[in-house]
Amino acid sequence: MDFGFGPADTAFREEARAWLRAHASVQPQAWERELGRAGWIGMGWAEAAYGNRTASLTQQVVWAEEYARAHAPTRTGHIGENLLAPTLIAHGTPAQKARFLPPIARGEELWCQGYSEPGAGSDLAGIRTTARRDGGNGANGGSKGVTYRVTGQKIWTSLAHEADWCFVLARTEEGSRRHHGLSFLLVPMDQPGRIEVRPIRQMTGTSEFNEVFFDGAEARAEHLVGGEGNGWQIAMGLLALERGVSTLAQQIGFAAELEGVVARAVAGSGPLDPALRARIAAQWAELKVMRWNALRTLGGADDAGAPSVAKLLWGGWHRRLGELAMAVRGAAATVGPYDWDGASRPYELDPLQHLFLFSRADTIYGGSDEIQRTIIAERVLGLPREVRVP
Repeated sequence: MDFGFGPADTAFREEARAWLRAHASVQPQAWERELGRAGWIGMGWAEAAYGNRTASLTQQVVWAEEYARAHAPTRTGHIGENLLAPTLIAHGTPAQKARFLPPIARGEELWCQGYSEPGAGSDLAGIRTTARRDGGNGANGGSKGVTYRVTGQKIWTSLAHEADWCFVLARTEEGSRRHHGLSFLLVPMDQPGRIEVRPIRQMTGTSEFNEVFFDGAEARAEHLVGGEGNGWQIAMGLLALERGVSTLAQQIGFAAELEGVVARAVAGSGPLDPALRARIAAQWAELKVMRWNALRTLGGADDAGAPSVAKLLWGGWHRRLGELAMAVRGAAATVGPYDWDGASRPYELDPLQHLFLFSRADTIYGGSDEIQRTIIAERVLGLPREVRVP
């Protein structure tokens, strides 16, 4: 399959590679602003009026690939850039776009996503967080004195401990159920006493995810996106953005992890077990298939099943890679790289152990495999809807 990389893409690749090489020493804390100053944030946006530069689809792929190959710092602004910004461009008011898109493009404001809740993770329509209107009538552009008071709990909220803002799916219609009565609100995180962020320590020892508690947190009415009660449609459109160019960069990272597993396998003493060799070959072949599938669906907006298929592919692949990493290590995989006593020195993991433990969650977060298969069955294959018990 020829994706059509041309001379302009080759020149763009050289520019991106040279810039990344020249800025490799920038500290992670300043990285987002450095990207923003050079115009590398927002290249995939449909509009280029916010300090960002736009790039063709192939150039976006080039940038994602070169970024991953350069082992550049992990992005902290990708939620605002790749999820919120396209949503605002599609559904936001001119005032909302003018307020929020330039700081995202400059790398100055970071965002987190307030969707999942205890008891409503993959079942997003089960949300119980409420947003009650306070201070007057009207919504979405109404009186500036009108606010919403947000109360509830969100969980598995990535980067909430660093975010300046959170886009929150909340129930604005009292007594509503399922996907009815939900609204999409932009909530500032700096509200002491009204918003509390608690890190969730994972079995890897890290805490990228958080619990977020809202206790009457304020969201201004002019920061309601798409109108009151239209949150479900906006939320579904946003979830469809969690694929495409970014998955290609993800696969570059996957390839590097696979190389690490292979290197560990060939470094062992004696010939490699034939069963392990077959598993390594299968992982390599499946990774190639994922890349071509991502390229095939790139830019397609009319394939309802593509996001779910992509999630099933990479989630299962990455989990199997973690299992393969442990198989390659053998019995040594059960022992950490350092002695620890639980007090002065907590336990530590080597890279392959971390890969195994972290990848156990890949088939759960972002919509479990069961949910993805239900979406494909109902929305693509037209099978009868799942029976729901009240």
